[in-house]
Amino acid sequence: MTSKPLMNLVATQCRPEVEEKFNKWYNDIHIPMLFKFKGMKEVTRYKPLQTPGDKGPIYVAVYLFESPSAFEAYGKSPELAEALEEMKESWPDGGFEIVSRVQYEPIKTWKK
Repeated sequence: MTSKPLMNLVATQCRPEVEEKFNKWYNDIHIPMLFKFKGMKEVTRYKPLQTPGDKGPIYVAVYLFESPSAFEAYGKSPELAEALEEMKESWPDGGFEIVSRVQYEPIKTWKK
């Protein structure tokens, strides 16, 4: 039996004044560090089409793992630990917050 992939959806909100710095850091430093984990197969970031008010935009990152067990191993991985340490160093005073983090398993896929 083949294991189903697992999607980890993470929504982050950053202050408007650090938006450019946040996106550069997330794209150029954070994701590459996390992507070193071999069970992570794909990452896609999404930005809002419109800024939703004065709290700043909410960005969504979709991390696709090969299986639930790969996601579980990721939670204990040196890659994640290293990325979290780096995040504390790069953002000692905050500037963004994780709004939500939810894991999903597929039900069915339709493709054209």
